[in-house]
Amino acid sequence: MVTPALSPLYRDCDFNGPLSDAHAARLIRTLGPLGGRRVVDIGCGWAEFLLRTLESEPTATGFGIDLGEDSVRHGLELAEARGLGDRVELVVGDVGEWSGTHADVVVNNGASHVWGGDPVVHTANALEAAGDLLEPGGRLLFGEGFWLREPTVEELEVMRDIPLARYRSIRDLVDLALSHGFRLRALSQASLEEWDDFESRHAQGWEDWLLENPDSPDAGEIRSRADRHREFRIRGTRETIGFAYLTLIRV
Repeated sequence: MVTPALSPLYRDCDFNGPLSDAHAARLIRTLGPLGGRRVVDIGCGWAEFLLRTLESEPTATGFGIDLGEDSVRHGLELAEARGLGDRVELVVGDVGEWSGTHADVVVNNGASHVWGGDPVVHTANALEAAGDLLEPGGRLLFGEGFWLREPTVEELEVMRDIPLARYRSIRDLVDLALSHGFRLRALSQASLEEWDDFESRHAQGWEDWLLENPDSPDAGEIRSRADRHREFRIRGTRETIGFAYLTLIRV
């Protein structure tokens, strides 16, 4: 435990990923008519995207699941504050041990890992599992990383937790989705501005904490975390990893 405690990530982030307000609104529109639909967000975090989806259609209902207790608690607070508490259920749970539920729309943004397995097969696992939740005609909003270009040996060394085989080109990502029984309804990708905004907000909590607590016995640990995050982004992922949003139709 760091003393004093760090503020949670969502203090400075709207979404737990590279996504602007305008882009989120466009993604919601790609899902098509949502009247009376049940939207299920797998790995929902604090469920900001799910809540905005429900705000766009007053007859839609939602369900979200995530392992993070603090995130889910925050999501429930947001739902109540925005008058959505009676239309959304958010639970703490391991998707790998979850029996699933009916969905007209599934959202899985940046959380292909929640179904488990080796990181190299996370994307395929997620597409298969999400597809099992949908009837033909159901929609999947799938957010996943891809290689903007093949990283150098030096960049891979900085990104040592990300094996080269984990991601693919955006063309290959689309082909993989189609091979799992989907058709592509819409495609977009996070801009560099969205990436930089997200990563900067992510780092802001550490930097503010260091300014406010220079004499803490844990300052060295927090400084190391912030330094690793900076190097990971600047020398590893910034020029190599993109993030794609695929709106898919189950066939």
